[in-house]
Amino acid sequence: MSPKLVPQKQREFAVEVVRQLREAGFEAYWAGGCVRDRLLGRDAKDFDVATNATPGEIRRVFRRQRTLAIGAAFGVITVLGPREAGQIEVATFRQDADYSDGRHPDSVTFTSAEEDASRRDFTINGLFYDPIEDRIIDFVGGREDLARRVIRAIGRPQERFVEDKLRMLRAIRFAACFDFHLDPATLAAVRDMAEQITVVSPERIAMEMRRMLVEPARVAALRMMVESGLAAAILPELLADGQTPHPRFEEILVVLGRLRQPGFPLALGALFSGLVDPAGAGRVCRRWRLSNKETHRACWLVEHQHALCDARRMPWSRLQPTLVAGGIEDLLALCEAVTPGGNEVSYCRTLLEQPRETLDPKPLLSGDDLLEHGVPSGPRYRSLLDRVRAAQLDGEISTRQEAIELVDRLM
Repeated sequence: MSPKLVPQKQREFAVEVVRQLREAGFEAYWAGGCVRDRLLGRDAKDFDVATNATPGEIRRVFRRQRTLAIGAAFGVITVLGPREAGQIEVATFRQDADYSDGRHPDSVTFTSAEEDASRRDFTINGLFYDPIEDRIIDFVGGREDLARRVIRAIGRPQERFVEDKLRMLRAIRFAACFDFHLDPATLAAVRDMAEQITVVSPERIAMEMRRMLVEPARVAALRMMVESGLAAAILPELLADGQTPHPRFEEILVVLGRLRQPGFPLALGALFSGLVDPAGAGRVCRRWRLSNKETHRACWLVEHQHALCDARRMPWSRLQPTLVAGGIEDLLALCEAVTPGGNEVSYCRTLLEQPRETLDPKPLLSGDDLLEHGVPSGPRYRSLLDRVRAAQLDGEISTRQEAIELVDRLM
């Protein structure tokens, strides 16, 4: 089990990494998102350090047993910290060659801090911070763009997006997450190149969608996806004819906006529930190569989105299997988002307060019991056991003997 990281310990370790590199005679700064978040008054989740030390020199400073060289080919060494501080990626200042695969540079050349900043994605992510002297190093105009609340690609947007097409989707996520607007030239480049996003691996697209849909700004992000053209390439189900938003688009956004801290499957369930049937939800999940667990939960939510609509009038044998399912809390959250203040959800939550043995009693019969009773094995077992279970839940039978007599009658 991974130890729980302590933000203060992470920050102290990030300062110590810079300090040790400086004491060894190297230039070193915090880089990227942690600097941006600091200036925005947000807590940094990860710290990255950039330096003019080469990978070999970094490993000598921190000793080989405390470092991992997994990214050494790209100038990145992972430095392992104390248990509660986690680890920090230390990257050598670099320039990148062409990106033949649209993700990784074919090669890197170690260079200066200014040239390193110029190869990053957006100006707000191209800042450096010196935690020893408490000063910002800005070669790309990132501080001004933070003040203007704008997402702007560094240099020519087309060049940044050719290097990594996923940056187009990241631009949308950053703009929505921080409530910024997209620089006109950056937005124009996204619109011109949106269909090229499909060269990015499905797993990387899914990772961005996962981050986007669990954020409070998920509604704004989906609007921007449609307006920028990215939805047509990534999630065409959002569109009615390849361009016009789906007729239920606004309704779907309202439901998504009502979710409180959803996990990814719940957010997907809310998104899909107004767009596709369970089979369609499965196709999207497979297109993004989601895990079986996430796929099953999202599809289950779509399939059962109306399962609690008339809960008070349902026979217990119909309602109970849904209430004891693993996804019931997500389903209740989805129902609350669709119908805020609905009585059916409150009723179901009351039922769920029952002891487990009352809510989900042990079945009276199993397949082994049917076999022992002389019922020939086969597909009929499932229907027999389902009928017996329904009768048990509805109070029609309560003992094993009564269950066997019911099987005899059904046979």
